[in-house]
Amino acid sequence: MGTGKLAFPDTYPTSPRDRALQMIHVRRAAGDRRRGWLTFGGQTIPVALGRGGILANKREGDGGTPLGTFRPLRLWWRADRYTRPTTKLPTRVIQPDDGWCEDAADRAYNKAVKLKPASTADRLTREDHLYDFIIEIDHNTRPRIAGRGSAVFLHLARPGFTPTAGCVAMTKANMLRLLARIDRNTRIVIG
Repeated sequence: MGTGKLAFPDTYPTSPRDRALQMIHVRRAAGDRRRGWLTFGGQTIPVALGRGGILANKREGDGGTPLGTFRPLRLWWRADRYTRPTTKLPTRVIQPDDGWCEDAADRAYNKAVKLKPASTADRLTREDHLYDFIIEIDHNTRPRIAGRGSAVFLHLARPGFTPTAGCVAMTKANMLRLLARIDRNTRIVIG
């Protein structure tokens, strides 16, 4: 016989918007290899791609966005400009001396570095807003191959969605929506 009390589960199912996305897909837009569409959770948003379009054989400096399947590793963000966004990704605040090594001859190639005087690394603290939010992905990380491309991120777009150097760029509003829905297990399929 029952006790007359209602049993409540310890956990409740979450809505689809609360669950992390399994996959996002980036495709080239028809007629312009430097523009694309990113689809996630039933939404499709415009993105800027690299000036070389989506390339299967990515090389350093070619301006191509790499073809392949990647995972997001962490979010880098400008705490001096914004509060921490909602995300399931690990986060790291961008410091003034944070950079990214793009020198294929350097042992730190395609890794975050601390900038030194006269450094040629890509500075993560920028005057514009492109790197206010950076989703670091696992492109060319295991193994890291010199010359196969570095600093490929998802970041904010320039006005007019002008081409990137090889990244995928979007508006801030769309970036914040995406950040709330991805985690380290989300697959980013480009191509």
